Amino acid sequence: MTQLRQSVWGGAGDEEILWRYQQGKERLEKVFGLNVVEMPHTLKGTDYVYRHPEKRAEDLMQAFSDPSIKGIISCIGGSDSIRLLPYIDFDVIRNNPKIVTGYSDSTVTHFFCLKAGISSFYGLSLLNDFAENIKMSEYTVEWTNKVLFSSAPIGDIPVAKEYTGQTLKWVIENKNVARTFEKNTDYELLQGKKTVTGRLIGGCLEVIDVIKGTSLFPDISCFDDAILFLETSEVMPPIWMIEDSLRSYGMMGIFNRINGMIFGKPYRNQFYEEYKTVIQEVLDEFGRQDMPVLYNTSFGHNEPKCVLPYGAMAEIRCEKPGFSILVSGVTES
Repeated sequence: MTQLRQSVWGGAGDEEILWRYQQGKERLEKVFGLNVVEMPHTLKGTDYVYRHPEKRAEDLMQAFSDPSIKGIISCIGGSDSIRLLPYIDFDVIRNNPKIVTGYSDSTVTHFFCLKAGISSFYGLSLLNDFAENIKMSEYTVEWTNKVLFSSAPIGDIPVAKEYTGQTLKWVIENKNVARTFEKNTDYELLQGKKTVTGRLIGGCLEVIDVIKGTSLFPDISCFDDAILFLETSEVMPPIWMIEDSLRSYGMMGIFNRINGMIFGKPYRNQFYEEYKTVIQEVLDEFGRQDMPVLYNTSFGHNEPKCVLPYGAMAEIRCEKPGFSILVSGVTES
């Protein structure tokens, strides 16, 4: 049994959704055979966790420092993880590499790992993915096992056949109510003609915008020959915000350095066509009409999702649009 600890937004400890936390914890133990233990402040509740970013950072540093802990799974995202930055000891992270998962605001945690020089895994939080009502999605279980529990190359990652962005209130009365899933569409190639490879870097577009300009944003060389992955949150940002954000990547010189881009399906499919148009228009401004861009990938805020390892060598195929990760997510220990 492998031990895991939880951190980030304090809602897990709120009385009205504590059942949801317990449901996710039970899945980790029964489906994946893990021994789950909470950090000291995991269940202190939303108000306490908001008022004490230093305690959130303390939990994270303690989890990294503890040799019995093999992985750290975020409870959920949020909106203010950047507040942990002054309290992070990057040497502690660097000297104690381990599995770290999360998405959305946990992009900040992934950039902590990136700055410390270790890999982490975009996707999977306890309250969303592992605590899904009735049962976890088979797609999520499959890609959790392939990426986090196997040392074999990850390989081709197909789009999930179904997806949902339905909001179902986290109240105990809904515990046995399943969300409604819709039929998904396949990958769309927005532009590009050749197969490209590159190491994965990215996250939630709105959260990366918060990181830009801080000491946490990676050196521009980290984008050399990379594949940039981006997705948008449940806020469903308007078209102008996507345009402004992408243009800033161009002005920073990032589009001239990367080999390709992949975009997650917009939350609830909102602005699906509009985002496509603005992505191509901005890339055209910077003369990157040639760069392969794959759209509608299954990571991010919709369910279910795959898991993307930072720094892993990946491939975008254009002739028959597809996406693969060419290496394993973890090694045997």
